[in-house]
Amino acid sequence: MARKEEKKDTLQELKAAIRSREFGRFYIFHGEETFLMHHYFEQLKKHLVDELTESFNFHRFNSETFNIQSFVDSVEGFPMMAETTFVWVDDVDLFKLPEGERTKIAEVVSDIPDWCTVVFTYETVAWKPDKRQKKFWDAINDHALIVEFAKQNQRDLIAWVSKHFMHQGKRISNDLCAYLIDITDGTMTSLAGEIRKIVSYSGTDEIKKSDIDAVTEPVLDAVVFQMTDLLSAGKYGPALEKLQQLLKMQQEPLGILGGIGGHFRRISTARTLLDNGRNASDLMKLYGIPDYPARKTMEAARKFRPEFCARAAELVLETDRKIKTSFDEPERLLELLILQLAQEARRG
Repeated sequence: MARKEEKKDTLQELKAAIRSREFGRFYIFHGEETFLMHHYFEQLKKHLVDELTESFNFHRFNSETFNIQSFVDSVEGFPMMAETTFVWVDDVDLFKLPEGERTKIAEVVSDIPDWCTVVFTYETVAWKPDKRQKKFWDAINDHALIVEFAKQNQRDLIAWVSKHFMHQGKRISNDLCAYLIDITDGTMTSLAGEIRKIVSYSGTDEIKKSDIDAVTEPVLDAVVFQMTDLLSAGKYGPALEKLQQLLKMQQEPLGILGGIGGHFRRISTARTLLDNGRNASDLMKLYGIPDYPARKTMEAARKFRPEFCARAAELVLETDRKIKTSFDEPERLLELLILQLAQEARRG
């Protein structure tokens, strides 16, 4: 049996190229972490494009402006009053182009001149190579450095968040960094915006949880988590306020219900793990979630008996059926669900 080829760390290759200024000819950037994608794209551009000659040597295309002949001319054209040219193609799905254009692109990217660097970026269009187009895929794969900018792990994000607050003269604990990551979508793009708001709001050198809560709008899963904590404490009124918060955020009732159902499934799993002497690391492996939400879920599970978890699942399914089949208002059905869950929580 052939040995499986090790996956290359192409992001590290890109970083090394930038450090050494020995750039490749052809890059493809894609992935969920657009903050990093923009950062490294700008690093390339800064080194390869002179501001004084940018209008001559920097060529940009997108899905609306892409033209095969213009692309070829930009790649093959000599730089003017500079040493390099830079061609940027944004959100153009290579594998959906006509066959003749794909053939020409394969020919061009297989022999990009030494003075030119070509970067294809995928932000709003997914990078989905069609490997059935074997000749075309081989030409792309053989000559491009394909860099995925994936969501960063929690440990790296905590260090990154802490560093960004420090640059603004603010201190923040690791637990609050984890909390901020948990209530946002966990991308650097979102976190950078939230950090700016929190720094502007905070009046002290030390960031407090109240500073974060005052200006950060949490994502669906985070609000559902908060709602569950309130239910476990028997606080029906505040839990209902969390539901109203989600509705004001224009969240769809079925989306909210899905979030509630998913959260209680995780709590049920955590309860089973606890009863079998397992811990948060086991929950992390099962659901592929970071340490902080895993620990919080285990803490929540300690407050509920297995009977409650089973009953919560039944109530969620019943509410789902009613939303889809009855004429009752979905918002009212969700409020009724929160009331029923609160009553069940009081029983344990």
